[in-house]
Amino acid sequence: MVEGPKFPGIIGGGVGGGRATDAPFYDFTQGFYQKLGEGSNMSIDSMVSLQTSNGGGSVAMSMDNSSVDSNDPHARILNHRGLHPVPSADHSVYQRQGRAHADDVLAQALMDPTTPTEGLVNYDEWTLDLRKLSMGAAFAQGAFGKLYKGTYNGEDVAIKLLERPENSVERAQLMEQQFAQEVMMLATLRHSNIVRFIGGCRKPMVWCIVTEYAKGGSVRQFLMKRRHRSVPLKLAVKQALDVARGMAYVHGLNFIHRDLKSDNLLISADKSIKIADFGVARIEVQTEGMTPETGTYRWMAPEMIQHRPYNHKVDVYSFGIVLWELITGMLPFQNMTAVQAAFAVVNKGVRPIIPQDCLPVLSEIMTRCWDANPDVRPSFNEVVRMLENAETEIMTTVRKARFRCCMTQPMTID
Repeated sequence: MVEGPKFPGIIGGGVGGGRATDAPFYDFTQGFYQKLGEGSNMSIDSMVSLQTSNGGGSVAMSMDNSSVDSNDPHARILNHRGLHPVPSADHSVYQRQGRAHADDVLAQALMDPTTPTEGLVNYDEWTLDLRKLSMGAAFAQGAFGKLYKGTYNGEDVAIKLLERPENSVERAQLMEQQFAQEVMMLATLRHSNIVRFIGGCRKPMVWCIVTEYAKGGSVRQFLMKRRHRSVPLKLAVKQALDVARGMAYVHGLNFIHRDLKSDNLLISADKSIKIADFGVARIEVQTEGMTPETGTYRWMAPEMIQHRPYNHKVDVYSFGIVLWELITGMLPFQNMTAVQAAFAVVNKGVRPIIPQDCLPVLSEIMTRCWDANPDVRPSFNEVVRMLENAETEIMTTVRKARFRCCMTQPMTID
């Protein structure tokens, strides 16, 4: 079993007892970031997870703080040693950026024209041209970096900057491996329902990853702005289909997201959904342990909560919860803390209540997806087919625009 890194001040940073099972899958882990300039109106759903749930647009990646063991031979394969410098020019661009971020050390380190920009071995086509990058204000931060909104070649983008640790060679090597693997994963995933990778680069003291910026924010933000009113049914099923198709693609490449939830589903200008927050990934093999706490308890499959062996069906479980969110407009297990929800799911078999007027086909999808037995859960390809049937039924027979769930009734059932 490969142990993950343990981080000071973070509970559960080590690997639990869960193992990946079945065919080898890659594993995406989520990260840690906090809104700048705002209060504590956040969804704190894990002992190690801080995930923003309000405000403006949404970023397409996370500040990660876990997951690649420095001794993992698979990780070493992806380590970008021997990165080569890319010549920089037009110092006036960097000077303007420097003045705009006079008090921001990370932004200055990235835009410093006196330090070389290092390209990405095997991914040269993804190396950023910093002359085309314009950085806006930071809107989120984590223990190891910041998130910014900006533009690249005129397109709105999300910019993640990771600071190279100065006082720990081991930690610096670990983060270097993580950065290399994240680039590999993002460069590999190309789908209309997966957030689009723009590029990355490295400077001596900072690493940068840029993705598209979703103006519509996350699904959770969208639902909060609606004051937990349910989404129009046609839109809910359309968005659920976007997620299912994207996840069918992810699983088809033998990847696991492992933190599928409404916070990590971004809404683009045309209201389509982009799956995001793949974060820094590590290779998953049959004998490797994974850190279940990095997921978020309200959406987390019981086998992950219990540190038991698990496979890609954990994403299917999470999708069932997301579908319930879209149909009801509510936060899962809203009447419980995240830890209480985890306890209830594992020990009492509790699941969210499905509205009485829910279409039977949607009720069946949710019930099968969040079944305690992973073998009962459908594949995402099957989920897509079921949702397509639901979409046809809605278009031809259903007149109701949305479902409602009475707030005065219990929101979970065992």
